[in-house]
Amino acid sequence: MHFIEFYKSVVENKYQTIEKLPFSTQKILFNKGDVITDYNQTEKHVYFINSGIVELVIKSYMTEKIIDFFFTNEMVCALTSFLTQTPSDIKLTALTDCEMERIEHDALMEAYANSIDVNQFGRIITEQAYIRKSNREKDFLSKTAEERYLQMFESHRNYLHQIPVNKIARYLGIHPESLSRIRSKLNS
Repeated sequence: MHFIEFYKSVVENKYQTIEKLPFSTQKILFNKGDVITDYNQTEKHVYFINSGIVELVIKSYMTEKIIDFFFTNEMVCALTSFLTQTPSDIKLTALTDCEMERIEHDALMEAYANSIDVNQFGRIITEQAYIRKSNREKDFLSKTAEERYLQMFESHRNYLHQIPVNKIARYLGIHPESLSRIRSKLNS
C-alpha cells in the first residue's frame, strides 16, 4: 500500500491520485539503524511507512524506554514536536530498512486550511494516535506482561522475528529472561 491508498481508506475524497492531493509526498529510504528524528530536533515531517519497522524511544534516567513500534502501512512522527513545532523529547529510529513517504509540516498545515478532506484526514489520524497511546497506557496498568505479549503477537506476528528480543522485552517493561519464560510457556 502507498500513501494515496491509505489516504483514500481513511476518508472519502475527491483526490484519486497522489498528484491531485493539495500537498506533496516525497519518497525517502532509511537504512536499518538510521535516526529519523533525533532528540531535540523539531519534527518537520510526518511519515507513512510503505515497508519497514520504526521504533519510538524516550530517555529515562540512564537508559532509553521503548514507547512503541510502528509497522508497514502506518503513519509515524514525533507527534508532539510536529504539532507544536518544538524540539522533540523522543527519538524515531529505523529498526529495519524502511521505505517511507513523507509530508512536510508547512505543506500539510496549508492543506488543512484549504481542504476539508485533508482536515478530516488529519483529525482522524490524530484521533487514532491518541487512542493508540491511551490503549497502551491502559494495557500497562491492567494487563500482565504475558497478556501484552500475546496481544502484540496476535496483531504483529509477521514482524516479531525482525525485532530483537531485548527490544520486545523493553517494550513490554520486562527483562529478556522473563520474555523467554513467557515464550517458552506459550510454545509448550
